[in-house]
Parts: sequence; C-alpha cells; structure tokens
Amino acid sequence: MSTLILIFAAALVFAVGVTPLARVLALRAGFIDEPSARKIHASPIPRLGGVAMYGAFVLALILFADRFYVPQMIGIVVGATWVSFLGLWDDRVGLHAGLKLIGQIGGALILVLTGVSVELVPFPLVNIAITVLWVVGITNAMNLLDNMDGLSGGVAAITAAFFLLIAALNGQYLVGSLSAALLGASVGFLIYNFNPARIFMGDAGSLFIGFMLAAVGIKLRFLNLPVTATWFIPILVLGLPIFDTTLVFISRLRRGLNPLTHPGTDHTSHRLVARGLTRREAVLTLYLVSGALGVAALFCAQGSITANYLVLAMIAATGLVALYELEFRK
Repeated sequence: MSTLILIFAAALVFAVGVTPLARVLALRAGFIDEPSARKIHASPIPRLGGVAMYGAFVLALILFADRFYVPQMIGIVVGATWVSFLGLWDDRVGLHAGLKLIGQIGGALILVLTGVSVELVPFPLVNIAITVLWVVGITNAMNLLDNMDGLSGGVAAITAAFFLLIAALNGQYLVGSLSAALLGASVGFLIYNFNPARIFMGDAGSLFIGFMLAAVGIKLRFLNLPVTATWFIPILVLGLPIFDTTLVFISRLRRGLNPLTHPGTDHTSHRLVARGLTRREAVLTLYLVSGALGVAALFCAQGSITANYLVLAMIAATGLVALYELEFRK
C-alpha cells in the first residue's frame, strides 16, 4: 500500500509541476483550442495538458513501480503511449475519424499481444473482439466526455480512485499501480482544468485516460467471486462516460447525423446546463453520479451473485429513465 501511495503522490506532484510548462509550450507551439459554434469556451485555450498527464503518469511508474518491467504493464504503457501520440497528432493537424479508429484498434491489439485481454468466454477470437470493442469504446467515451471544464479529468480521477480501492481489496498490484498513477496525474491536471480552465487536455489526454481506464478494467480480478458475478463491475465504474456516449449516439442518429463526425453541445453536461444548472454545478453533479456508480461497483466487488445482479438491474433501470428524460421528454 505504501508503494501505491508513493506512486500517487509522485504523479500528483509531477502533474502539478509540469502542467504550467505544458501551457507555455502549447502557446508557443500553436496547440490552441479556438472558440467555435460547437464549443462553449469564448476565448482560445492551450491544449497540451494531456502531455503533462501522460508524462506524470509514466514518470511515477518508472520511478516507483516495483514491477514496471513486467510484460503486461509494458504492453499497457506502450499502447497508452501510442494512443496519446495519436491524440497529439489529431490536436495538431486534425485526423480523419476513420484513421483515428484504426489507430485505436491498433492500440487495443497491443494489449492483446501482451496478454491483456477479456476472458469472458471459452473462444479466444470472441474474447479478442470484445477486448477491442471495449478498449475502443471506452477510449472514445472519455474523449466525448471531454466537453466541459474539469469534467473528463474529474471523472477520470473518480473512476481511477475506485479502481485503486477495488485493486487494493483484491491484492492486485499491477492494477493498483496503474490506477494510483492515473489518479495522481488526473488530480494534478484538474487543478488547472477545473472551471474556469486555464488549459485543456486535448485528445492527447482524453484518448490516453480512456485507453488506460479500459485496460485497467480488463485487468481487474476478484477474490472468491466468479466471473458471472463480477464481469459488469468495470462497466459500473465507467457508467457515466458509457451513458453519455449512448445518449449522444442515440440523439445524433435520431437526427440523421454521424455521431463521431458531427460534434455538438448535446452531451449530458450541456443538457443539465440547459435545464438551469451552471457549468460548475453540472460538472459537480456528474462527479456525484460517477461517485455513486463507483460505490455501487465497490459493493458488488464484495457482494453475492443475487445482490450484484439486483444492483445492476436497478442502475440499468435508472439509466433508462435518465435517457428518456434527457432525450425524449421535452
């Protein structure tokens, strides 16, 4: 446990120290997010915060993770490095959605090649397909969630914290180390990104944290509980970005738009603001939702099969009601 605390503290300190430097570099190198009709900020904001997050994360692991050089951890870090570079490239020149998708699939396959894969069914090819779908889905979900000051970084910190708690309860050092580093990097960056934001993470950050959370979710294991009782726990922890992505996809498809190539102000956070909340209140409300889902996941990590499926059913029903209220009820 002391090692995990050290990794968290190191990533936090690195992120706090490096993020202002990333802001200066972004201003000089032209990594600027300009205002537009589909964005809610009114002035140009530098967007190299994701590079600071990535650097803090990797440095903390290299310096303090006792098992940094095990193949699976190396595979996860290499895959995260690749998608972060892909995001940085997109921040600079703008990549076609198809090219980004191919790159994300490549990152998922890096995980598979190093043994980080879903193990839900006795058919390897099916497990690989589920792994790729999960990694690409969560990576894009966190990217889509990055639509309001402090939202994606704060939700990343909350989900990483719950993954860290679950890993500690089940003696999982690799998952604990990755979660601790991501938690520290996210909190350190959030100091500068919470409303009013002085820097954005950009795709280099949102794709990176999405990939990392997906990989950590795959590696999560549970003592004395069968897979049938625990397979959905990572889904609960990441329930908010999954819900937001589902809402956006349904909304845009109903309007005849491509969900990935027609961004807009139709996310959960925007809809809360449209219903009377301030932007800070909307973000804090979604923090509470993410925390509640994490608590439910933590309960399921210790519960019985019957209790766990009851919790899953209640949360699924709540999600459907929320989806109806936000999308279909005027």
